[in-house]
Amino acid sequence: MLARECRWAGKPEARHKDDSKSRPAWAGNGGAYDRATLSHHPGFMRVSTAPARQSDSRMFSVVVQGYGAGSQRRSERQIKVAFSGLQALIRSIALMGGRILEVIPAEADIETPAAAAAVAPPTPAPTPVTPPASHASVPVNIYKPKEPYLGTVLGNYSLLSEGAIGRVNHITFDLSEGNLHYVEGQSIGIIPDGEDANGKPHKLRLYSIASTRHGDNLEDKTVSLCVRQLQYEKDGETVNGVCSTFLCDIEPGSKVKITGPVGKEMLLPADEDANVIMLATGTGIAPMRAYLSRMFEPGERAKNPDYAFRGKAWLFMGVPKTPNLLYEDDFQRYLNEYPDNFRYTKAISREQENSKGGRMYIQDRVLEHADEIFALIEDPKTHVYMCGLKGMEPGIDEAMAAAAAAKGLDWSTLRPQLKKADRWHVETY
Repeated sequence: MLARECRWAGKPEARHKDDSKSRPAWAGNGGAYDRATLSHHPGFMRVSTAPARQSDSRMFSVVVQGYGAGSQRRSERQIKVAFSGLQALIRSIALMGGRILEVIPAEADIETPAAAAAVAPPTPAPTPVTPPASHASVPVNIYKPKEPYLGTVLGNYSLLSEGAIGRVNHITFDLSEGNLHYVEGQSIGIIPDGEDANGKPHKLRLYSIASTRHGDNLEDKTVSLCVRQLQYEKDGETVNGVCSTFLCDIEPGSKVKITGPVGKEMLLPADEDANVIMLATGTGIAPMRAYLSRMFEPGERAKNPDYAFRGKAWLFMGVPKTPNLLYEDDFQRYLNEYPDNFRYTKAISREQENSKGGRMYIQDRVLEHADEIFALIEDPKTHVYMCGLKGMEPGIDEAMAAAAAAKGLDWSTLRPQLKKADRWHVETY
């Protein structure tokens, strides 16, 4: 568990080159399970953790509870493992919230019916994870494409500073004339005015909501989006995205067709002590802005007496240039007001270099902080959220795989386990 009385490492960006000097106490030992850690498990038998010889063929049985999927997770079972794989198995059990009851030499096994059936457990078939009970009340598809809500634009302004690349706007819609409501992590659909090249109405586009359920004005009657105008070159000409341009150009007072809300993939856990790692690029910051507002905005905290966030929130944000940072003033304020709970790490690709001398991307930051990230992930209360361009996924996967391998873990196995546990959340486009 994380030591909540310890202050989190202060202003992160100036210190990223040598995190070993500024690592917060709650980051622990990078997730390593030493003899002292293991000895806290009931029935633990001391086993030498000196480097194994290649000829070391010792086998052990680990009696575990709450580990696996479906019925396996509910029962006590015994898993045989070679000495070389013991540490990795123990990490995996801790990561998935299991409990080690006993570690014994395989030759000393005392088989019980439950243990005998699990000595060589088959790979469980994928089973759906039941969402938390709170997900049942999440609103979905209140307004559909055939009968959208007609919302009025209340505001539309640029989020970028001088010298930024592209165009990104914050747009707010009035919801007071209907029943459209939502929670953090959901999306709404926008149907732009006009027709396509075939004379048919434009299809809707989905956008992640950037405001909390109470709206930017805390009156429960607005919803806000963070929209980047899509532009690309085709046959020597610049082509503007239909819906993104429609939204970035729209004037206050205009009416917009809105559908939704949709989505349960990116919902925040209800646990006030949860840890939340956020990986965002560009307008993928939208749901993260909603999460952080719910956690740290004074008005939000007053509005939500049943949710007083006490965990750790760590935002990784990737942009091409400093002027492209979004909602920066808010995030800096959270850093000043909640230094024990909020950490903010930036990857500014055209201004910073990674360890190899190339451009600094978000996956480079993930690799830099791999030990701390995995120390957090080993806490079953930690959730990871990724949002942004689909192209960010391979880089993040590669960084996580390298970090996992350094700890004797297989990321290709671990990631689906986190997903099944409803702790790995991805929304890319």
